[in-house]
Amino acid sequence: MIKYQLNCKKCSNNFDSWFSSSKEFEKLKKLKYLNCPECNSFNIDKSLMTPSLLNTKKKSHEKENNKIKEIKKKIKEYQNFVRNNFDYVGEKFTYEARSIHYGNKKRKKGIYGKANLEDIKELKEEGIEIENIPWINDNEN
Repeated sequence: MIKYQLNCKKCSNNFDSWFSSSKEFEKLKKLKYLNCPECNSFNIDKSLMTPSLLNTKKKSHEKENNKIKEIKKKIKEYQNFVRNNFDYVGEKFTYEARSIHYGNKKRKKGIYGKANLEDIKELKEEGIEIENIPWINDNEN
């Protein structure tokens, strides 16, 4: 994982974001999936950052592992909240989101499911409010 500090060229807002690789950042930027949380502009660039090097000492490594475990624990707690309070619609997420948005379906609970980046972009362009959340499968370490 790589953390970049991103800059909006339109409103000069600075914000951080994580990417699986530098290639992933470039791919998302090219597809215009990166936007400013303040002004929604797609004119985003990454700024220079100092590299974060892991200390090879055992104590430092243990500290990093503990942080990772803590983050995974928080993500799993969030996942449990979502599972308990929202309806899972799986691969039908974009269909269900549109049905709710355009008034064809009413639900007592919100929904969660799977969607690809293109579907997410289209939903946002239609004014349908959605959020991406990190998800750790139960079988992952």
